[in-house]
Amino acid sequence: MMVIGVLGVVLPVLPGLPLTFAGMLLAAWVGDFQQVGWVTLTVLALLTALSVIVDVLSTAMGAQRVGASRKAIIGSIIGTFAGLLFLPIGIFVGPFAGALVGELLHGRELRQATKVGLATWIGLVIGMVLKVGLAFAMLALFFVMWFY
Repeated sequence: MMVIGVLGVVLPVLPGLPLTFAGMLLAAWVGDFQQVGWVTLTVLALLTALSVIVDVLSTAMGAQRVGASRKAIIGSIIGTFAGLLFLPIGIFVGPFAGALVGELLHGRELRQATKVGLATWIGLVIGMVLKVGLAFAMLALFFVMWFY
């Protein structure tokens, strides 16, 4: 579960860090909470909650910063899922293209729509980088406690 969860940090169709945390919780339970106790699990749960907040806010903040319309935000979400059909390039192109199309459907000019698409994409990438950092922090904490 932890490995699939870490993959989910990059693949938006999987609930990355929540799945990783579930794997850690399961491993702690199987180990009868001897190696990894409740304090560590609480810290890991807080890091998981932080990852969900980062995931939601990073793309939205990037889009809102340049005045994205609701259609652009919906377009970026649709683009993200459509991009999964064209792995690995689609993961990066999908959100940009979706936001761009959403802005164009909103009636914005191509220049503004491109700006919104780029800002949305940058927010997504920043969020992904932050989630990767959180994933490594969570894994490090878990394995230090497991083998300590």
